[in-house]
Amino acid sequence: MKPLFRKVTAKLETSFTVRHDVLPHFKNIWHYHPELELHYTLKGEGVRFIGDKISNFSPGEIVFVGENLPHTWRSNEEYFYNDPDLNIEVIVIQFLPDCLGEDLLKLPEAYLIPKLFEKAKSGMVINGKANAKLAELMHRAVHATNLDRIIILLSILKTLAETEEYEPIVNGRAVFYQSNETDSLRLNTVCSYTLTNYKKDITLEEISAISNLSVTSFCRYFKLMTNKTYYDFLIEIRISHACRALIEDKIPTEVICFDCGFNNVSNFYRHFKKVTGLTPLEYKRQYLNKSKSLQAKAVPA
Repeated sequence: MKPLFRKVTAKLETSFTVRHDVLPHFKNIWHYHPELELHYTLKGEGVRFIGDKISNFSPGEIVFVGENLPHTWRSNEEYFYNDPDLNIEVIVIQFLPDCLGEDLLKLPEAYLIPKLFEKAKSGMVINGKANAKLAELMHRAVHATNLDRIIILLSILKTLAETEEYEPIVNGRAVFYQSNETDSLRLNTVCSYTLTNYKKDITLEEISAISNLSVTSFCRYFKLMTNKTYYDFLIEIRISHACRALIEDKIPTEVICFDCGFNNVSNFYRHFKKVTGLTPLEYKRQYLNKSKSLQAKAVPA
């Protein structure tokens, strides 16, 4: 998608921003900014769009987004439907690469920080002990003042720079271009409608009408903005929900297939393997093995 530039506003007396937000839902427009962003989800679940990747998010996830990497988080409406009193809760830290001074990045002792910022341009999902350490530091950052804020930020950068417990989000560095607000609002409308109606058949005529474009114009527009067809986008949304259902392991795979909008099982398996590189069973086993491994590492010796 072609993202919208967003200006991050920091207080004059601070060199970077720390937010602890409790919101009824995420409704962010697809956007980017020169600030790096550390995003910790305490409560809530849904789908996140980072670069050209669509994935689920859930409580406990910490994501590090590099400068000018487009992103947005969208709430799962079913999450709130089951309990209207639920909220989204996040801690977000945003800072410019040189917020602590350009000389810091030139120090020989800080050589890992520029390397970290380069890795962050592809996005990073932080796992394991690094995740737990960052969660503690981010909670402390919310109430920290003066020099304590700087010390905590340096501790966060040290943890991020030294950890190998992370997964890159974007394969390589895709180039994204600045867009106007009309483009971003139109894509936001398409995204919202798709997330709400992915279980049913969405025709090109239907989604084009919502975008106030002809079918031909919409197909050209969507391909230009996202480097993928609308049906590819729709399938990725369906597969992301299928992945969540597989992990929850409450209903059979065949039921998940139809519940996510696929018309037959063989079609579902084909698209699942194309998007994830795994069969549904392999995906579930991989998740279970990873969970067991993380639990084993968390048990003190």
